[in-house]
Amino acid sequence: MSIQIIVEKCTGCTLCFKVCPFGAIQMVSKKAVIDLNKCTLCGACKDACKFKAILLEKTPAKCDIPNIKDYKGIWVFLEQKNGRVQSVAYELLGKAHELSRKLGCEVSGVLIGNKLEDQLDELIFCGADNIYLVESPELANFQDEPYTNIIVELIKKYKPEIFLCGATNIGRSLISRVAINIKAGLTADCTGLDIDAEKKILLQTRPAFGGNIMATIISPNYRPQMATVRHKVFQPLAPDKKRKGKIIKESFDSSLYFSRTKLLDIVEEVESLINLSEADIIVSGGRGMGNHENFKILEELAQALGAAVGSSRAAVDSGWMPYSHQVGQTGRTVAPKIYFACGISGQIQHLVGMQSSKIIVAINKDPDAPIFKVATYGIVGDLFEIVPALTKKFKEVLRK
Repeated sequence: MSIQIIVEKCTGCTLCFKVCPFGAIQMVSKKAVIDLNKCTLCGACKDACKFKAILLEKTPAKCDIPNIKDYKGIWVFLEQKNGRVQSVAYELLGKAHELSRKLGCEVSGVLIGNKLEDQLDELIFCGADNIYLVESPELANFQDEPYTNIIVELIKKYKPEIFLCGATNIGRSLISRVAINIKAGLTADCTGLDIDAEKKILLQTRPAFGGNIMATIISPNYRPQMATVRHKVFQPLAPDKKRKGKIIKESFDSSLYFSRTKLLDIVEEVESLINLSEADIIVSGGRGMGNHENFKILEELAQALGAAVGSSRAAVDSGWMPYSHQVGQTGRTVAPKIYFACGISGQIQHLVGMQSSKIIVAINKDPDAPIFKVATYGIVGDLFEIVPALTKKFKEVLRK
C-alpha cells in the first residue's frame, strides 16, 4: 500500500489533519504533508478529503497458496507438563477422532518432551492412530522457540490437513507462533468444531463480540486449518485397549532446540480447595453474592461436597474473588458433574464457560434470570437462606 498528497488538488482545508488518529499529517505552507513513519494507511484522511487530493493505493499481498490436496490427516498437539500429558490433549483426541470419521483420515498426535514413553499406549487407546514423538533433555519443559521450530518442521514434512491445540497458556503461546511461521490461519478459543460435509473443510465456532454471537470461521485456501480449543469443551474417548497405533520418532539438529530465554523454575499454583478445571463439583457465585465476605457460605458448601469454588466475571471485577476462580469466556471453561450457580444471572459470557456441565443447579431470586434456561434444577429464592440450608443437609446426609 502507498499514500500520497496530490499537491495541485490540496486546498489546505485541514480536514485530513483533523481526522488523522495518529498525528501523521502536518500543514506546511498551507499544504498537507504526511509523515510516513507515523502513517498506518488507515484511510481516514482519504475519506475526509472533499477534493480528492489524497491518493491511497492498495496492492494485494502476494501469497503462495499451497496445494491443499497434498495435506491429509488431523493432528493434535499433545501438551505435557512436568512429564505428564495434560487432560486437554485427551479431549482433543476424542474430538479429532469424531471429525476424522467425516473426512476418512487418521488422527495423529505430536508429543514433545523427554522420557514420555510410558504414556504412549494410553494416547493410542484414547484415539491416536499415530504419535510423532520428539524427545530430548532440552525439551523436557515447554519453551516457545524450540517447540515452535519442531512443529513447523513436522508440518512441512508431513502436511496435516487440520491442527488442533488446547487454548491453555502453553497452547496459546505456541500455536500462534506456528501459524505465523507457516502462513496459516488460526481460530482461537473455539467452543465447537465440525466438518462441512460438502466442502470437507473445518468449521470453527467461537464466541464473538463479547459473547453476544457465535461466529463460525473457515480457512478454505490454506493448510493446515488451525484452531485452539478450550479445556473441558469436549469429552475424551473411553480408552479402547484393542486399538493399535504407530510411534514415529523424529530427531532434529540441536540448533533447532536453541532458545533465547532460559527456564529458571516452575512454581505450581497453590489451590485453597480443589483445582477448578479438574473439579467434579463446582460452587460458583456471582454479583448476587453482594461482597467478598459472603463467599464464605459458598466455601462452606464446597467443603461439605469436596468441591471447588468458582465465580462469575462480575464477582472478579468487583474484587470479591481472584481471577483464577473466574468461569466464563474470559476465564476458565469447566465441565463438572454438578455446577451450582449462586446469584449468577447467566449472561452468555458465563454460559460459554460452564454450559457443558452435566447437572446445573441455579439459585437466584429473579425467576426470569437467563440461568434458569440452561439449569437442570432451579431454585427461586434468597441464596443466603438456601445455600446454608443445603450445606446443613449435605453434611447430615454425607456424614451417614
